[in-house]
Amino acid sequence: MASSQIIILAILVTSIATFISRFMGALTSEKVSVNSKIFQWFNCVAYSTLAALLGRMIVFPAGVLADSDLIIRLIVLVSCIALFIMTKKNLVIPTIISAVLLGILTNF
Repeated sequence: MASSQIIILAILVTSIATFISRFMGALTSEKVSVNSKIFQWFNCVAYSTLAALLGRMIVFPAGVLADSDLIIRLIVLVSCIALFIMTKKNLVIPTIISAVLLGILTNF
């Protein structure tokens, strides 16, 4: 089997697996109450996973982000969290400012 065929097969298999899990989630979501303990547990797991991934990106970055110093990444993080709070939880402005601020601070 050629490598291009293996890649296509891998994409198809992972797409089917993703579709099946999402379909099963859609079928069972009506039976789960938003106020139930299991829903709160999944919510906590999702947020903790996201926090761990963001923490890893800041402390142990990969790719282009690794070219910037840790102190610069922390300055951008703190300033964008403050901006997020000041803009009443707007996600667009801090996202744009974080990219611009990281670019400016990294180049100086």
